[in-house]
Amino acid sequence: MVEWLDAYIMYWHWVVLGIVLAGAEIFAPSFFLLWLGVSAVVVGVISYFIDLSFSSEIILWGILSFSSLIVWFKFIAPSMKTKTLSGMSREALIGQEGTVTEFSKSVLKGRLRFPAPVVGNDEWGFRSEDEFTAGDRAIVTEISGNDLIVRKK
Repeated sequence: MVEWLDAYIMYWHWVVLGIVLAGAEIFAPSFFLLWLGVSAVVVGVISYFIDLSFSSEIILWGILSFSSLIVWFKFIAPSMKTKTLSGMSREALIGQEGTVTEFSKSVLKGRLRFPAPVVGNDEWGFRSEDEFTAGDRAIVTEISGNDLIVRKK
């Protein structure tokens, strides 16, 4: 049976398989199928230039797929993790530092902007016993309802 496959599997079959796998990545959230597809396209390109048996192509595809998945999940994906604190607990918010964008001295309330979104938003209302001016830095010390409690840095 392998001889039959050697006769009928051509380089463009691998390219089409790779495109289908990469396209199927739309339905998978982890980039798993993308790397299998890229590996299949690479096998198709290699088999265009070098005459390989089907079993050699399968082994090459397996090696390329496995190594690309290891590189992706071990080295690349962890460095691309989101820097937001969305979904994190209250303790993760305490200690965050932001810049005051506006402040009302009469009610001791204002708006605080963070360099990266915190729990889905980069600007939050705050209350404080300290007085601020726009541009001052503040540190979150507590959370009360929808407002942050801050102090001057």
